[in-house]
Amino acid sequence: MSRVILFNKPMGVLSQFTDAKSPTARPTLSGFNLPKGVYAAGRLDRDSEGLLVLTDNGKLQNRIASPKAQTEKTYLAQVEGDPTDADLAPLRDGLTLKDGRTKPAKARLIAPPEIWDRDPPVRVRKSIPDAWIELTLTEGKNRQVRRMTAAIGLPTLRLIRWSIGDWALLGLDPGTWRDA
Repeated sequence: MSRVILFNKPMGVLSQFTDAKSPTARPTLSGFNLPKGVYAAGRLDRDSEGLLVLTDNGKLQNRIASPKAQTEKTYLAQVEGDPTDADLAPLRDGLTLKDGRTKPAKARLIAPPEIWDRDPPVRVRKSIPDAWIELTLTEGKNRQVRRMTAAIGLPTLRLIRWSIGDWALLGLDPGTWRDA
């Protein structure tokens, strides 16, 4: 039977167990007492936080990570600016980035979510408002959410992956995990 682990990856942690590219040790998954034999199904950038699914099943790992499977991934993004619902229309229509056109995303404004504090905290500038949006994608281009929000003039300040398919972060504090 396959093992599936849901892990709330803190900001600053690499989505891998080793860091061979850096001469100085950066935090990796190996510091969180995860079960042996499981591997991340997809990536989550070091400066992003939230749900990372790990499994010992290669086929499941590929299905979660593969764009062909079109697994929905939902993100909560704190953005700089004061967008209206109409400002999010290009995200819903799909837009062109340097590496091609994105598929249409589900995008909506949301109230600030009740979540954990981030370490380090997001910078606050009194003269520039911020807002939260929820984005659901079925593809996974490199740094896609950040590039999409920047393309419409809303730079991402904080990015949390909230769910992958039916799996969600509910009840998981940063750095903790549970069996799915």
